[in-house]
Amino acid sequence: MRIRAWDSVSTGALRAAWLLGKAWVLAAAVLIVAASGASAAQPDLVAILRAIDEQSNFGDFDFSAVLTIITQDPEKGTEKFVVREFRRDRENKFLLLIQEPKARMGEGYLMDEENLWFYDPESRKFSHTSLKESFAGSDARNEDFTQSSLAKDYRPTGYESGSLGNFEVYIIDLEAAHNEVADPYLRIWVSKDENLILKMESYSLTKRLMRTALFPNYVKIGSAIIPRVMVFVDELVQGRRTQITLSEISLNALPDSVFTKAFVERANR
Repeated sequence: MRIRAWDSVSTGALRAAWLLGKAWVLAAAVLIVAASGASAAQPDLVAILRAIDEQSNFGDFDFSAVLTIITQDPEKGTEKFVVREFRRDRENKFLLLIQEPKARMGEGYLMDEENLWFYDPESRKFSHTSLKESFAGSDARNEDFTQSSLAKDYRPTGYESGSLGNFEVYIIDLEAAHNEVADPYLRIWVSKDENLILKMESYSLTKRLMRTALFPNYVKIGSAIIPRVMVFVDELVQGRRTQITLSEISLNALPDSVFTKAFVERANR
């Protein structure tokens, strides 16, 4: 009887201990799953695009800068442009005036809401052009000089986490929401800490890589953060690339007359 009593007590204790251990294992498993779910929580890709757009917008301030544009071409050699840029984001206006080289001096690109005009000082005529077009034969496009509108122009189709140099980034795939943009597909490398685009790949409708853009240096001016240096690499012509460097950056108010055809016509006389 004593042996049976001891057996009964031992069996009950072991069973209780086993159940308690199982409960701890289940609890630990729940915590692990919860932690895994938290770490794997997907970022809000649309919110990231909106943040990129918002911090490139100067809001109620006018913007001006001098752009030094250097294009290296394996056949044509090196070409340098100096361009004065004016922007008024609240009215969707910008003006690009070429100051160098002398042979191109006076040429201008005037954006007035939905219309983009090119001015030829030799013929003294304005003609319609497009944001999709190359700027002055460089690897930059006219749209590269406007405020960002990724959230309006593109839809995210996927992402992955990665790194670029010392930066932790989201690598986000985008497809165009309409046909008014130059690139049907984009892939962007966005820093996780500040939502800055560090790299961008542009793809054709057949998803052929056409251009790579690098943004190695940013500057904060007012509440906006914009690239101070931009590098555009032509993926179709080996060795061809364009670098744009901003200087004399200002948020001083500009006269309304700056964003008019009359101003462009007399700017370099």
